[in-house]
Amino acid sequence: MNRSPNPGKRLAVVLSHPTQYYSPWFRWLGSHCQIEFRVFYLWNFGVSKQLDPRFGTQIEWDVDLLSGYDSIFVPNTSASPGAEHFLGFRNPELARRLEEWRPQALLLFGYKWASHMRAVAWARCHGVPILFRGDSHLIGRGAPALHVRIALRALFSQFASFLYVGQANRDYFESFGVPPHKLFFAPHSVDGTLFDRGNQVHKDRAERLRSRLGLDRATRVVLFAGKLVPEKQPLELLRSFLELRLANTALVVVGDGPEKARLQAIAGDLPLGASGSQVRFVPIANQSEMPSIYLLADLFVLPSRGFYETWGLSVNEAMHMGTPCLVSNRVGCQRDLVTEGETGWVFDPEDPRALGVALSAALTELGSPSRREQIERAIDRRMAGYTYEKTADGLLAALASLPSEPTPTGKIS
Repeated sequence: MNRSPNPGKRLAVVLSHPTQYYSPWFRWLGSHCQIEFRVFYLWNFGVSKQLDPRFGTQIEWDVDLLSGYDSIFVPNTSASPGAEHFLGFRNPELARRLEEWRPQALLLFGYKWASHMRAVAWARCHGVPILFRGDSHLIGRGAPALHVRIALRALFSQFASFLYVGQANRDYFESFGVPPHKLFFAPHSVDGTLFDRGNQVHKDRAERLRSRLGLDRATRVVLFAGKLVPEKQPLELLRSFLELRLANTALVVVGDGPEKARLQAIAGDLPLGASGSQVRFVPIANQSEMPSIYLLADLFVLPSRGFYETWGLSVNEAMHMGTPCLVSNRVGCQRDLVTEGETGWVFDPEDPRALGVALSAALTELGSPSRREQIERAIDRRMAGYTYEKTADGLLAALASLPSEPTPTGKIS
């Protein structure tokens, strides 16, 4: 069924680059919602092979990122394109491209880059209301500095509405003075057609991967998948796993990054003990491979303590595949998706023993077939609220709240 509380509203979307998370949602919007929109991309990362400095390897996603919706690439003149610095997105033609398309609303993802500020200036001068979507949180950070509070309050006052992805993100916006009537829940979600645990192709691939890794059917699998960087704590997970000396249990580490060599050295040097614990390393997997990797796992672990783990969409992916998760309480999605003892397990990364204790408890509970079935049913209920349809509902509600006509405030130079 098409959904459209605001027919005829032309929406410009400004986003850094095509991603495996947003592109399928745009395609879903194009086929399910009667809304005219165009995505203005500021960089071609993901659709051409380029170095990801965090993974330390070349990345080109193997899923379709551009079909099924209207998009253009605005030329990026930055000498070093990317999200690592303010001038990483420098797109002088952006204002002209927006002017030519004449949107009635602007959806902006992020604000920390030159072209994003250019888009804000253009929209304000032309009276085009701005919808803002971000996923920042303040978990573990304490109160922001006074100059940060002043700057963000001033910036956020320019936006007509906010699409918050979860509770920690809502708290973040409210801490900078955003009133409740401007907040619309548009949860982080992933492509349910890809992450479908009933798909036999995924099941067959999971079995082949298990065989390739030399793991028999009786071996339980603890999974880590992501960038191998200190903030995600793969080293702490490895050490906790080895110390537990778990019988018939393997740790599978999927990904690349600066910590990989150290992880491999420790896994090779430390005794595994008579219990037969095992560690396997798999290179970074492309998006189409991830469903089968989650199906391989009995438990997915995201132990991040870094502030940059603003959400953790890998948790959405794992839970869509029915895989229970163990996460730290620093992960942005924890309050929304992972409830201790109900849909998964949570630990405090400030406690050096907490990860091992939580890992042991999770695997013990999952050893009971009835308990595992109970957790999987709870996961299904939770994930029903984190779909593309729910995300679209938030966007459409935000659009419906906007004034019907723009109110220009001036001309840009």
